[in-house]
Amino acid sequence: MSKMDNLVSLCKRRGFIFPGSDVYGGFAGTWDFGPLGVMLKKNLTDLWWNFWVEKRDNIFGVDAAILMNPRTWVASGHVDTFADPLVECKECHGRFRADKLADGLSESVSTDEFLALHVKCPTCGKENWGEIRKFNMMFSTHVGAVLPDDLSDESSKALVKKSTAYLRPETAQGIFTNYKNVVDTFYPDLPFGLAQVGKAFRNEISPRDFILRDRECSQMEIEYFVHPKTWETEFETLLKETHTFLTEKVGLKATDLRDEEVAKEDRAHYSDRTVDIMFNYPNGEEELMGIAYRTDFDLQNISRESGKSMEYRDKTTNEVLTPHVIEPSVGVERLLLAVLATAYAEEPVEGKPGETRTVLKLPEALAPYKFCVSPLLKNKPDLVKKAQEVYVKLKEKYTFVTWDDSGNIGKRYRKQDEIGTPKCIVIDFDTLEDNTVTVRDRDTASQVRVKISEL
Repeated sequence: MSKMDNLVSLCKRRGFIFPGSDVYGGFAGTWDFGPLGVMLKKNLTDLWWNFWVEKRDNIFGVDAAILMNPRTWVASGHVDTFADPLVECKECHGRFRADKLADGLSESVSTDEFLALHVKCPTCGKENWGEIRKFNMMFSTHVGAVLPDDLSDESSKALVKKSTAYLRPETAQGIFTNYKNVVDTFYPDLPFGLAQVGKAFRNEISPRDFILRDRECSQMEIEYFVHPKTWETEFETLLKETHTFLTEKVGLKATDLRDEEVAKEDRAHYSDRTVDIMFNYPNGEEELMGIAYRTDFDLQNISRESGKSMEYRDKTTNEVLTPHVIEPSVGVERLLLAVLATAYAEEPVEGKPGETRTVLKLPEALAPYKFCVSPLLKNKPDLVKKAQEVYVKLKEKYTFVTWDDSGNIGKRYRKQDEIGTPKCIVIDFDTLEDNTVTVRDRDTASQVRVKISEL
């Protein structure tokens, strides 16, 4: 199996990630997080929040509603421009993202450019394509008491149209619509940022590659408000700090990361500069996250649509201006997959030729459990009692501690290796004599004796 297949298998087998609605046969583009996945995901978002918000004086958190006034998406341009190139096979009627069916294609690919490559349908193998059309990826819904019967006449259709709302395709607009609220209540000095972690929904044409491209995801976004004259310096600073976070905090390898300057025709409609940070996933290089210079596009649009000023008055110089915005944005699932891919390893077991172990070498800050406590034998009451004492003490101190007394000690080690637990603590007969325990390291498999009081 490929590394991606092994990762998917591990995630389901050990309770990290399950297919969405699995009991009913699944639901394309959706994934559910199990007990360990929830812990890993929370640790990842907490690490991001700590790095960008808690340790800084000029980035503040918000948590906006998922359902927003539909005018939000008109002003932002999403109603008109949030679209991917869709192409349909005339033979099997499968629908695909045209730019993902062949290498080297951009989102602005034309029908003629696509047909010239003689791409075969990945479902039926035929080459009989229709015209490329733009497909808006926003999920629409209706707010209020709207019934299917309301589509029967023109006046009712108008009611339905008025009730139309969208599941947000990004968390950014919830930040922009709260910009004025924060300025009026906190009045922070420029530059300052607003950060949000939350759900976003995109009706992907071809969800694929596990949690890399799905229809429901979580985003971690910052809108960083700067003086128009300083945006280039601030952009480079945020790009550098982002790499610091990805490598030093999250544990990604610098050699797996690459900055790609996005061409004008491939940038989002709001961006005057975008750098995509690419990552070498098991299935190939894909976008991990992006940093975009959104100028004053969003604030000016809000001002025009709402009739309310988005200007900022500098407290020192009294200068009045509309701030420009730099946006570092990352999908939680994409980053989590990069973490798993980096941490995943298959290694030979020392002293056992032909035998391998699977291990997740997660950074300690991300590992679901920091310690696993085990009695050497679960049928020895004295060992179990002592192990429970150690477990309770470590649980009080570190919280993220698990207990395992199933199977022999070797199988317990293999299980904890697979879920990324950095240290296994074993209580044996020597523990009853000298209050020392065996501490086994996940990455090296080395073991040392340590006093319980020093844990």
